[in-house]
This record gives sequence, structure tokens and C-alpha cells, in this order.
Amino acid sequence: MAVLPAALVLSGCIARAAADIVSAPVKVASKTADLATTSQSEADEKRGREIRKREEQLGKLGRRYDAQRAECGRGDADACTAARETRAEMDVLSPAVPVDPN
Repeated sequence: MAVLPAALVLSGCIARAAADIVSAPVKVASKTADLATTSQSEADEKRGREIRKREEQLGKLGRRYDAQRAECGRGDADACTAARETRAEMDVLSPAVPVDPN
């Protein structure tokens, strides 16, 4: 009589193992696709971080440019040259920073 329940349990284990083996490739493929795909919200967050980084860089360049212009106004020719170079950097970076509509 103990043989019958053991056979039922054993057949259940075999069926479960077979199902796990059959479904494993699907689970792996699904997980791989999940990892390889970027959601829209993740893409938006990444773009936001990139924009904030460019805005920060543009702000630093702006402060440097203002200081160099002040020195240039006091007659420092090297500061005038540096200000022109900084302004050129700002001009390159500016199109990559969206305009705030407010």
C-alpha cells in the first residue's frame, strides 16, 4: 500500500521536473529580452540625466566666461583670448540643451 502513494509522488516529481525543463528556455529568453530592452521611462530618465549634465556644464562655462570677460575688460589680453575660447565651447554645447519653455 505504501508503494502506491510513493509512485504518485514520484510521478508528480517527474512531471514537475519535465515541465521545468521544457519551460526553462522560455524563461531564459524572456529574462534576456527584459534585460536587453529599455523601457520608455528608463530612456526618459537617461535623457533627463544627460540634459541636466549638459546644463550644468553650460552653467560652469557661463560663469568662467563672465569672469574672463571681466578680466578682459580690465585689459588682460590673455583673458580676452580665453573668453573667446570659452564662448566657442558654449556655442557648441548650447544646441544640445533644450530651451526652458517657462
